[in-house]
Amino acid sequence: MSKPRNFFFFKPSPPPQSSSPFPPSSPGNKTFSDAIIDENIETAHTLITKWNHISTTSNHSQYPYLFTNTEEAKHYLKAVKSLQSAMQYLVAKDSTSKKLIEAQSLMQLAMKNLESEFYRILGENRDRFNSESVSVLSRSSTDRRSSFSDDEYSDEESSSLSAQSVSMTAVADLKAIAECMIFTGYSKECAKIYVIVRKSIVDEALYNLGVEKLSFSQVQKMDWEVLEWKIKTWLNAVKVAVNTLFHGERTLCDYIFESPEKKIVDSCFSEICKDGAMMLFSFPENVAKCKKTPEKMFRTLDLYENWHQIESIFSSESNYTIRSQVIASQVRLGETVINMLTDFESAIQKESSKVPVPGGGVHPLTRYVMNYIALLSDYSDAIADIVSDWPQSPLPESYYKNPSHDENNPPSEIAKRLSWLILVVLCKLDGKAELYKDVALSYLFLANNMQYVVVKVRKSNLGFILGEDWLLKHEMKVKEYVTKYERMAWNKVMSSIPENPTAENASGIFQNFNVVFEEAFRTQYLWVVPDPKMREEIGAWLDLNVVYKYREFYVKYRVGLNLVIRYSPEDLRNYLSEILCGSVSSHSPDR
Repeated sequence: MSKPRNFFFFKPSPPPQSSSPFPPSSPGNKTFSDAIIDENIETAHTLITKWNHISTTSNHSQYPYLFTNTEEAKHYLKAVKSLQSAMQYLVAKDSTSKKLIEAQSLMQLAMKNLESEFYRILGENRDRFNSESVSVLSRSSTDRRSSFSDDEYSDEESSSLSAQSVSMTAVADLKAIAECMIFTGYSKECAKIYVIVRKSIVDEALYNLGVEKLSFSQVQKMDWEVLEWKIKTWLNAVKVAVNTLFHGERTLCDYIFESPEKKIVDSCFSEICKDGAMMLFSFPENVAKCKKTPEKMFRTLDLYENWHQIESIFSSESNYTIRSQVIASQVRLGETVINMLTDFESAIQKESSKVPVPGGGVHPLTRYVMNYIALLSDYSDAIADIVSDWPQSPLPESYYKNPSHDENNPPSEIAKRLSWLILVVLCKLDGKAELYKDVALSYLFLANNMQYVVVKVRKSNLGFILGEDWLLKHEMKVKEYVTKYERMAWNKVMSSIPENPTAENASGIFQNFNVVFEEAFRTQYLWVVPDPKMREEIGAWLDLNVVYKYREFYVKYRVGLNLVIRYSPEDLRNYLSEILCGSVSSHSPDR
């Protein structure tokens, strides 16, 4: 690396007048002040020239680097700071003095050596400085320690740092060098070296995470399988980058450049992370611009969800460009989700199949839509954020009216949106029920599909979003459909046994019952109720309303009528247990 070495001008960073260690020049204290200046310059000359000679002529396998000797490094930095103070005094007294020229020359040598040490320490520890290893540095400045203070690390900190394999001596050395260079007016040179080294580390880390610069054209041309793999790679990369890589860089930067001049920290951090962050955060926007299809919804939501902590890490003004890219990507992703939700609703409404589902089972549209919406509910936070600015829900206000509903706690926007999508598919199912010629089957179809909807809601995150009122309302709808099916499908069978039969017409009643029961069985033997609980409830109803009623009649009037009685109550129960399973009975009563 070519490091700056041309220091032709003294670049003082003067503190307030009252902070100078030297009293104003006057006849009474002039000799004393000059003596101190001479002593400071002489001490600085001895240390600076010594280490300049070692750094330029010696073999470091035999002679140590400056910052491998803590005490010597302390004296060196103290001498440099004293030299800076002496230069400030000399500038105020006589800006053309030979002492000032000598001090300037010494300062240039000192900065050259400190730059070299700063670069060396950064390079030798490049693999040790990561988020985990520097997490302890995020403590407040009043609690921080360094090898250049009189305090020591706590046992807890030492144990943590040892486990993290980071050299805190190196961190403290970097901090001390940066502090000295900032004090002497060489903050830009220090920051430049720091940025060059750390930026290469960040760029390399992002490359290893699979982050690459992709244009919109490149993303647009990718097959979905390839793009989905890229998205998965990005999702992993952004978590590591935000929670570990960028966070670690900010922590390290804050610690090493701890200074009232916050702009140094912000500027360094921005320069280190800007290119990588822009490359990382522009990818979602390019994905969002691509053609929108239903299967891309969930990967788009995955992309939308991964923006936590970004704003806090890149909060400074110097990171405005990064924040702008983050916002642009998030806005574009939100717009894409809204467009896909709109397209999804439109696709439901346009579904036009005219073939009834065999046996009145669950329609493929119901399965697809409810599985899709259930998956959407897993992204409730992201969708809630996205739909908050969407135009008002098309749901009528009365749809959520319920006596038990708290008017002070109205349903959320996401609840309204997802309810609306479910309502759209339920309306489509009403139309598809009309495809069945048998009215009882149409009600069974509606019951099956409504039950599927209710179960899917109750067993997914939709239940928490839509709430118990919604569930109770739709469970009542299931019961209503089931009741209508039972009445329409079994009314003839139940009414075939009058309320007050007599022995004289018992034979005719048995014969009529046989006919209507067999007709009902033939009609329903291929009908289905996929939900076990619902099928069990219908079976219990049949047992009570058909089998039990038949048993009472059978027990009372069976004597002498063996020729017309085809079924015992047990036979009846066996046959009824086999309907609504979607298969022909192995011993059908059809004779």
